[in-house]
Amino acid sequence: MDIQKLERDINNRDTAVRMAATEKLGSLIRRGALGRTVTEEVNNHVHTTYSFSPYEPAAAAYAAWKAGLGIVGSIDHDSIGAAAEMLAAGRTLGIATTVGFELRVSFLDTPLANRKINNPDSEGIVYLCIHGVAKQHLPAVASFLKPLQEVRNKRNKAQVEALQALVGRYGFDLDFERDVLPLSRYSEGGSVTERHILYAMAVQSIQMFGKGEKLVRFLTSSLGLGLPSKLQSLLLDEGNPHYAYDLLGIYKSNFLPRFFIQPGRDECIDVRKVVDFSNSIGAIAAYAYLGDIAESVTGDKKAEQFEDSFLVELMDLLVDIGFPAVTYMPPRNTTEQMLRLQALAKERGLMEISGVDINSSRQSMNCPELLEPNARHLIDSAWALVAHEKLCSVDAKLGLFHPDNPLAGKSLQTRLEHYARLGRSMDCSNPYSIIEKFQEKA
Repeated sequence: MDIQKLERDINNRDTAVRMAATEKLGSLIRRGALGRTVTEEVNNHVHTTYSFSPYEPAAAAYAAWKAGLGIVGSIDHDSIGAAAEMLAAGRTLGIATTVGFELRVSFLDTPLANRKINNPDSEGIVYLCIHGVAKQHLPAVASFLKPLQEVRNKRNKAQVEALQALVGRYGFDLDFERDVLPLSRYSEGGSVTERHILYAMAVQSIQMFGKGEKLVRFLTSSLGLGLPSKLQSLLLDEGNPHYAYDLLGIYKSNFLPRFFIQPGRDECIDVRKVVDFSNSIGAIAAYAYLGDIAESVTGDKKAEQFEDSFLVELMDLLVDIGFPAVTYMPPRNTTEQMLRLQALAKERGLMEISGVDINSSRQSMNCPELLEPNARHLIDSAWALVAHEKLCSVDAKLGLFHPDNPLAGKSLQTRLEHYARLGRSMDCSNPYSIIEKFQEKA
């Protein structure tokens, strides 16, 4: 069997093609004909084509399996559209899965309204993640997000027009419906982001100038962009498989601030409304800690201050709002930042969740930083999250934070340890049978 063809097909835009490839790869895995080196690593924050990513949901699950991960989680901006496929692919391939979504919410009616909190683009607007959505609540989440997607697309269209006004004189002809929307999965419940807009610009650039010296000359001479030697070398390499993504990164750094339109309250709704909705369906709302940046790990964020100077005030506010968790990315923070955040979270009874957002073909699924002593507990948290989600899908009262959970009287740490053991012992090909293990150990 042609493994390389199956690996291409699992990322095909046609759902039927990629799911057929998933079944064939899953069969090879079950027969032992396809193996991998297993690690302890996990990743709960992989973006798919339902927001912006080179990965279809099944392909994301397979890439995580191939990288040796024990858990893969789909998280898309303003969309839960990838969830059903991610869950199905995980069962077929034999990797644990978790699903959720990410969105921006308003802190404008909080004491931190005038602060830049964890969002480089906006004051009083915050990124948060909703983790562990039970499968029966996927339609409710899609309905909750649909109006926000529609409002965002009105702003997206205006942003494309603003960008076209900046670059039209150089030969660009960017149109939202024709060039940007087809790059997305909007018709299937996906969202459209600023990255889609900039990717469309990157595609047109390659169409106009090709890859290599002519395009680099256009960027440096016509657009007046300063390209570091490393980026210039990447763009001179016509065989670079990440070419469009590298070009997107350059455009993001140089053009996003010039065409970005601030979202309003109709798109970024009040944080309390979102957290209340999450809690009502038994999901886990997690504030996404960014932390002050001295040097950007991903290369697309400038040195800047965020929550660290008012972190205690913020953490108290999160508890007051009703957040059950915080999430952060070990590769993006210093040891000192993580230790401080961990201590504050423990004091307030907040669950800690990890995840490194994957949205580029250059990124690795692996996160070896999780194996460091100050981050290993996040692996257990990930397994607890998986167990929470699967148990909630069978019985809502078995959610980690449900008041009627049989373990509700135990400490959060005790509950997390119990759920982590359940998650690790789960049959990934039949994950909802975990209810039987819970009943055995209750």
